[in-house]
Amino acid sequence: MSNLSDSAPWKALQSHHEEVCDLHMRDLFVDDPDRFGKFSVSACGLLLDYSKNRITTDTMSKLFALAREVDVATHGKSMFAGERINTTEDRSVLHAALRMPKGSELHVDGEEIVEQVHKVADHAAAFVNRVRNKEWTGYTGKPINTIVNIGIGGSDLGPLMVCEALKPWQQKDLSFHFVSNVDGSHIAQVIESVDMATTLFIIASKTFTTQETLTNARSARDAFLQSGAAEKDIAKHFVAVSTNADAVAEFGIDVDNMFRFWDWVGGRYSLWSSIGLSIRLSVGNENFDAMLSGAHQMDRHFAETDYENNIPVILALLGVWYGNFFNVRSHVIEPYDQYLHRFPAYLQQLDMESNGKRVKMNGTVVDYATGPVIWGEPGTNGQHAFFQLMHQGTDLITADFIAPVKSQNPIGEHHSILLANFLAQTEALMTGKPQSDVEAELRERSVDEKQIASLAPHKVFEGNRPTNTIMMDELTPTALGSLIAMYEHKVFVQGKIWGINSFDQWGVELGKQLAATLLGELQSQKIGEHDSSTIGLLAHCFRVRA
Repeated sequence: MSNLSDSAPWKALQSHHEEVCDLHMRDLFVDDPDRFGKFSVSACGLLLDYSKNRITTDTMSKLFALAREVDVATHGKSMFAGERINTTEDRSVLHAALRMPKGSELHVDGEEIVEQVHKVADHAAAFVNRVRNKEWTGYTGKPINTIVNIGIGGSDLGPLMVCEALKPWQQKDLSFHFVSNVDGSHIAQVIESVDMATTLFIIASKTFTTQETLTNARSARDAFLQSGAAEKDIAKHFVAVSTNADAVAEFGIDVDNMFRFWDWVGGRYSLWSSIGLSIRLSVGNENFDAMLSGAHQMDRHFAETDYENNIPVILALLGVWYGNFFNVRSHVIEPYDQYLHRFPAYLQQLDMESNGKRVKMNGTVVDYATGPVIWGEPGTNGQHAFFQLMHQGTDLITADFIAPVKSQNPIGEHHSILLANFLAQTEALMTGKPQSDVEAELRERSVDEKQIASLAPHKVFEGNRPTNTIMMDELTPTALGSLIAMYEHKVFVQGKIWGINSFDQWGVELGKQLAATLLGELQSQKIGEHDSSTIGLLAHCFRVRA
């Protein structure tokens, strides 16, 4: 296909948008009492209700035609087969191989990938058992009771999100900290709060050269040595997740305690690998494997299910529908589960780093929008913060609402109240409240007509705000694995439709290059060639620090 926006399905969607853009979902539900049955699907322990969208059966038919035009299924097969679909880095994209069960086979470039994956997983599992069973002790002979994961990006966001999401399964006599920010306050707070004699540091860096991670790791090592430990004791308190054995050994870590992964594991897809070592330590190998199983189930669903019943494909196409035809540039992730409070932040990286691209695979500039801004907070907190904008603001904002039917903590009426709010918000965003209803409500309260005329416009809700509802019976390791993989494949499908590479991230490089130059200038207090703003800001830093 030469150009997406010139294709017949794209043009058909443009014409269709003009026909349906003014339809109100309120009326669509009245006209079709079976709308939920037509626009909902269940798989892998998840229920997706997408009936509260500005769509008809004709809309979905045209969106599925777009997926067929792009041939999403063949692209998926290429990814699962290990073809080098990350063309700008000449790499395969094999995070799905990390959750393939033992006995599976996947040969790439003459190597058996699944066998390698499970060899590393067995190495990590054996280490985890030693720590959790108190067989691994620190240099004073005391068992480890504190884990500090030092990483950034996918080496932090994924493990932190999952450890929080699966807190009910966390081993109670272990505590966990995650350090990512190069701001010294982050590592300092953790160092002050832990007993070095019973703390294990995980240094997670593929190359073992990541500036933020290594800066924090060196500060942790310095604090460890200042606590009374010797150089030889580093090996008992520091382990690495990396591919750079020489740098790991130079740091003082025993390379037998370096847990390997591969260049085909992208950072934002890495929690399934040895980057998930902190997750294994938190919830145990059995629960980690259950999460892998849930993700693998979603992999099979995505690979084997027709578009019309394929959850990631449906979600991806709805995102294209709003982003490219309604000009929606903002998408909210709203989990109604406190354990998922880091899930929106995790999805920010997964989606925005993957699809925040302006050129296609062939290097030409796109003439349509690509990835949206992803944001959100747990419900019901979000209701008391930004839902005002969603309900009555001038921008159309789409949203995914996520909730388990059953709570991990069934205290009193808490979960019923939570679910009532969860269901109410999607209904309110869909139906709204027209002015006639507002006025009738005010008259029932005996408000005089002058006040009604003044007050009514402020109480009107347009409605017609689209939402997807995603529910699971309970937030378990298996369900979480399915949920994460669902979003991974959604992002993949959108990238393929837009013709962009979802697996590189060149946009982070320029800032790193400039930071290296500016660091030298901050250290030497000599200003190089910059714009007047940067020069002025550097000079200000010098004055204040002096």
